[in-house]
Amino acid sequence: MKCRTEAPSVIPLTGASTPQSSTSAASLCSHVTEESTSVSDGCVDTDILSSIESSESPSSRSFWPSIFHVPQFSYDAELKLKQGNVAYRENGTLLIPDPKLKSNILEGLVQEIVRYKVYVTDKQFNTIGEALISKHPCLTEKGSLTGYAGWKASLKNKLAIYHTHLRKLGCREVMINSLKHKPEGKTSPAFAIKRPRWSEVNYYPPYPTGESDSSFERVRVELLSDVKKRNNREVVKMKMEKTFAYRRYEVVCDTPMIKDFQARWPALFETSEINAEFKRITTVPLQSRFFSQLDVLSDKLLKLFEKRGGQIGKQLQSILAHMTQNEDTDVRRECVIKGLRVSK
Repeated sequence: MKCRTEAPSVIPLTGASTPQSSTSAASLCSHVTEESTSVSDGCVDTDILSSIESSESPSSRSFWPSIFHVPQFSYDAELKLKQGNVAYRENGTLLIPDPKLKSNILEGLVQEIVRYKVYVTDKQFNTIGEALISKHPCLTEKGSLTGYAGWKASLKNKLAIYHTHLRKLGCREVMINSLKHKPEGKTSPAFAIKRPRWSEVNYYPPYPTGESDSSFERVRVELLSDVKKRNNREVVKMKMEKTFAYRRYEVVCDTPMIKDFQARWPALFETSEINAEFKRITTVPLQSRFFSQLDVLSDKLLKLFEKRGGQIGKQLQSILAHMTQNEDTDVRRECVIKGLRVSK
């Protein structure tokens, strides 16, 4: 964006000059059907807290979008923003939001954030800021290099306050990072924060209603014998699905060694359950996703294999010879994977 030769004028928009309606106008993502609730005038995130149960449900979480969706805010807030955007397009006038409008915007953004995750990275805060001033250019901040630095700082603070409320209400994903769960002598709030690092959508899901550690432990013990029975696949699958939250608790909190974890959950190390667990955590099918990406890169990998020389090159040529004799897709994939193992 080119710099303006003249600084845009700035006008404040106060509550006295705007409608007093507080009716909510919900905006939904294409894959989410939750309805926003109306926003209170107070500083406490009352509407956010009312949506905790739905936001904690594993089925309501999905991947962080490549383009963040700015939700529709309350009716009066949308009127103010519409007026501000018109003024901005006509003469470049920026809008200084009054406290009520700013709180409404921040609360709406937090509600949209928790549909994906509770902990947000700095890069993701940037995408939110970019999306906000892209949809509502009148909110661009004068004197800010990015145009949204102040919004980013305010949103971080708002989300931190929201974490405090969640902790008081017993949200497991936030409580796990409370000071009383820190190792002795390392009670810094920033020490060893447990949060999704890669693509974990269901990183630390809540226990289903009515379930506890003891009830899950009984099912786990039953699984040890169930996995040894023949033609018992559906029973094992059902119980592994049921105990997913319990396993995530062990992985996230206890960080067990693989050998110990395998002894407790032998069914998890079967191919079908590896695929199922991956999908429970990421919502993405492991095997089909892996093979689809492998097919995309196969031609480039094969060209690299052909260029390799020496002893490794001879091994690769031997592997590729099997592929030229058979055009089956599975054979091609197998050869590419073997080639990657040889050339690593």
